[in-house]
Amino acid sequence: MNNGKISASMMCSNLVDLKKTIEIFEKEKIEYLHIDMMDGDFVPNFGLGVDYIRSLRELTTIPLDLHLMINNPEYKLDWIGIHSDDIVSIHYESTTQVQRVIDRVKKYGCKCFLAINPATPIYVLEEVLDYIDGINLLMVNPGYAGQKMVSSTMNKAKKLHEFLKENKHEDMTIEVDGNISPIKAQELKKYGASIYVAGTTALFKENVESFSDNIRKLRLVI
Repeated sequence: MNNGKISASMMCSNLVDLKKTIEIFEKEKIEYLHIDMMDGDFVPNFGLGVDYIRSLRELTTIPLDLHLMINNPEYKLDWIGIHSDDIVSIHYESTTQVQRVIDRVKKYGCKCFLAINPATPIYVLEEVLDYIDGINLLMVNPGYAGQKMVSSTMNKAKKLHEFLKENKHEDMTIEVDGNISPIKAQELKKYGASIYVAGTTALFKENVESFSDNIRKLRLVI
């Protein structure tokens, strides 16, 4: 049974076609809109900001998948306007107070995921598994759209799946983010992935008229 969810990476969307894009996503029942928030410090780029989020909320009720690629997110959560049906991913590498940030995110009633970069070892998750709702496994180094997958991350996904079983958290939600094609999504499903960030590789290809077909092709394998 295919029950994977799609999180459409809005950093890859064309602002000119934004309204039409959202209409297609609503028709195709896209589960989340993935919002890459960057501060130019944690990653060498600037991403989507709070004004963009406010405007997006006026266009749709699709929940947001907020990926915070920002240093010290504990001081910036109130800026965002987090809703209870959103996902908020904080990076393990972005703060020395991981547990404190998780607790603060939880106060919004949303789901809190912990994101880890390709070179961050899986064992850092061990002490917070009881407090998070999911793991955002980065398959590329964060900061830019259109990157190639770091080759070691497919094996890392397999190791994560085994790690969660060993720690009796095999039902933990795994989100995969970065260069997710339908072929790679099918492989990652074997390792427990259930949320797939769809960007330039799987969804935002060609023009807006192709989006429905691209979504349906991805749904066939997740």
